[in-house]
Amino acid sequence: MDKLRGSMDTLSSMQLTADIEGLDAQSKTLLRSTEVLAVILRETVEEYKGYSRKEVMDFIETDSITDTKEVSQGRTNTQVRGDNIEFVHLNEKTSLFDLAFRARNPVLSTETMQISLHVDIESQKTYKPGYPIEKRGLYYLARRLSSQLSLITERTDYSQLEKCYSIWICRDDIPKKEHNTVSVYEIANTKNIGINTLPKENYDLMTLVVIKLGHTVYNGEKEDEGYDLLRFLNAIMYPHKGDFMAAVSEYIDFSENEELWKEEKSMDGLGECIYNEGREEGIEAMVLDNLEEQVPMERIISKLQKYFQLTEEMSQQYYQKYSPKA
Repeated sequence: MDKLRGSMDTLSSMQLTADIEGLDAQSKTLLRSTEVLAVILRETVEEYKGYSRKEVMDFIETDSITDTKEVSQGRTNTQVRGDNIEFVHLNEKTSLFDLAFRARNPVLSTETMQISLHVDIESQKTYKPGYPIEKRGLYYLARRLSSQLSLITERTDYSQLEKCYSIWICRDDIPKKEHNTVSVYEIANTKNIGINTLPKENYDLMTLVVIKLGHTVYNGEKEDEGYDLLRFLNAIMYPHKGDFMAAVSEYIDFSENEELWKEEKSMDGLGECIYNEGREEGIEAMVLDNLEEQVPMERIISKLQKYFQLTEEMSQQYYQKYSPKA
């Protein structure tokens, strides 16, 4: 059985999201787990077809995982393979990838040369934010591709560009007929006049994957295409149901520490401990996520009060603490 061994960190992240609806910050924390990423990547990345989940997890360059990589012009262009230099463009909005990382491309890599895939995964509560998600995804891909090269000169070697994936997981506000669907958009050679022998890897540089869930219940059959991906995401992206551990354990083995899962139905004991540890991180992520979506200050403060049971004064203090300084 192609199961991954689940870590305590991943189980802790799942505990955080167990009873909480609408806290996208905690969902994004869960997506940072390599076990979770491996399940998603194996079902969405063409280069990983035929590989086990364990092999895919080993492909992930864990030291490259970040949620602070900027999409904005003039910023990502200087952040290649861990560089932290930034150039600020006047009056430009700062936009961050939800989760950006590199992973080995086994199709093009050799024993002596590592070729990477550049991946970003975006968790979206709504599929209809007021613009086409697909256009935003393509923009992110273009930025991720261009970020691989620094200052462009006559000597710039474009052959160094590596393929980029942008994977969008949309949860709500999806047309009923599009519930539990996966759409893939990529660069393709659609027409030739005469002979063309160009290798695919020379133009196959951007792939957009849009996953639309839409309902808390997934009733697909095992033989359905996309079954594992949709069943797994449906389990982790909504407040967990009674069969949560049974569903997730089909993909990730928590047998060594499963007894710690939800020891009591209320959020006390282990649950309360984990929740408190992740509380500050969740508050920070919520503030940053909402600022990125240009949500007004008053609305963000109201959300902090509602989801974290904070007073208005405490919510204002957290807002000031985590708002980017001018």
